[in-house]
This record gives sequence, C-alpha cells and structure tokens, in this order.
Amino acid sequence: MRAIWKGALTFGLVNVPVKVYSATEDHDVSLHQVHNKDGGRIRYQRICEIDGEVVPYSDIDKAYDDGEKTVVLTKEDLDSLPAERSREIDVVEFVPSEQIDLLTLDRAYYLEPDSASPKAYVLLRKTLEQTDRTAIVRFSLRQKTRLAALRVRDDVLVLQTLLWADEVREAAFPSLDETVRISAKELELSASLVESFSSDFDPEEFKDEYQEELRTLIEAKLEKGDALDTSETFGEQEEEVTGGEVIDLMAALRASVEKSRAAREGGAKASSGKTDAAAPAKTERKSSAKKPAAKKKQAS
Repeated sequence: MRAIWKGALTFGLVNVPVKVYSATEDHDVSLHQVHNKDGGRIRYQRICEIDGEVVPYSDIDKAYDDGEKTVVLTKEDLDSLPAERSREIDVVEFVPSEQIDLLTLDRAYYLEPDSASPKAYVLLRKTLEQTDRTAIVRFSLRQKTRLAALRVRDDVLVLQTLLWADEVREAAFPSLDETVRISAKELELSASLVESFSSDFDPEEFKDEYQEELRTLIEAKLEKGDALDTSETFGEQEEEVTGGEVIDLMAALRASVEKSRAAREGGAKASSGKTDAAAPAKTERKSSAKKPAAKKKQAS
C-alpha cells in the first residue's frame, strides 16, 4: 500500500502525525470499450463546445452554472480555500459507538503513525477502546470537506468517512403506513426460518461469482487464441505531502486539561452572580453533553 495523504490527527493540543491509506481495493476485472467491427479502442475526447477543439486536461478549469451565468474556478482559486490547505484531521467530539448510523458510513482508510514514536497514536487507540467511544472528525481531502468516524480495528485506527445528514434520503413509503396484521403462527414460522439460516458471519466464505465467471471466460478466449495483440499502460500518481511534528505528549495532555478546567471555572465565576434560575440551564447543558448529536454536526 502507498499513502494517499499525510497529515496530523489533533485532539486538544495533542498532535498525532499519520499517513492515510485506502483500507479497501476493487478487484473487479477492468474492461474498456472497443469498436465491435475491428476491436479498436474507443476513447473519449474533451472537446470545447465553442471552438470545437480538443482541450488537454492541463487547460481545463471547473465552473459553476446557475442557469444564467457561469462562474469559472481556476486551480489557484480552489487551492486558496483554507479548508483545502489544511493538513489536519480535527477531532470534533467523542460519541458512543452505537450512535453511528451504519447507513452513513462511506469509504474507509487506515491510519499509520508517521513519527519516531507511536506513543500518542497508541494512547488514542487505547482510549477509544476503553471508553467504547468513536471520535467524530473533520478533514479535507481532494477538494472536499469530509466528516468521518475514527474507530479501532484490531490494533489500527480506522478513519471512515460519513455521509452528511442531507445526503441520506428519507425513506417515505406510503405502503408502509398501511396496517398489516401478523399472526403469532406466522411470526413463529418466520423466526424458525431465521434460526435455520443462523450462523457466524465469515466474509471469507463469500466470493464474487460474476467476477470469477468473467475471468474464466477471458482465460478461455485467451487459450483459444481469440484475442488481439494489444498493450495498455495504466498509472496513477498519488499526492506526496509532509506530516506534522510531535510535541511532548504529557505536556499537551496537561495543557488541554488545564485549558478545559480554566474554561469551566471561568464559566462558573461568570454565573456566580446570577439568580438560581441559571441552575436548570446548567443541568440541561450537562445532560446534553451525554448525548452528542447533530448540534456540532450541523455547525460543520
């Protein structure tokens, strides 16, 4: 594996330099389009609609069309955005792991320590394990701000991007509003059927049958000589960036705790001159802290 991104995972004043790797890979057979008459490769060209010329990729910018006007955004414009320049994965909050909706999980990435000592990395990993919490983080990758869940898999920190709340469609199906009666016998038989299929999940037992059959078909054609003499070269360049530096772990932890304590004490002094009517509000804030939900997520 090659790192696709380098940066620093930050929570409080603790800085954990990391390398980011794609945790999954696609093993599907790569196919391309050809002319059925002679097997010639079909290629797509980027043609300008004004002058009809083929435009090289280096001369292409992005644009937004509002229906009446077009705003052209150059590479320099996009690179100037503060979020895109950031190389930090910022921890926003730590939430109970069961609060993460599986429907919102997207792409997964492995994080590898990128420093002389992995102590800060291991500390965060053990903390997540012992507290049974998942860290909600924000970062920028490939010109897009992303929300992600940081969790532990075996001994590795895994970063799994999350869909934004407005990217999840509402399941509004009128047919489910109808009253349906299920008899006790039907439910019993259904449960019996489920029991007959019950097992421990082992992903190694499942194979992509279509891809296996496709490979068999291709190999059979090759053996029969039913193939053209062609050569293809595929390549992909990945981003090379520098990571952050480690600061003293204990000092960072102490400073973070003291900063948090000072903020709480400052809030207590500010409210000391108020009437008892402020007490319920304090209780409410304490209660809401136990249920980190959409408040910060909406702010992002």
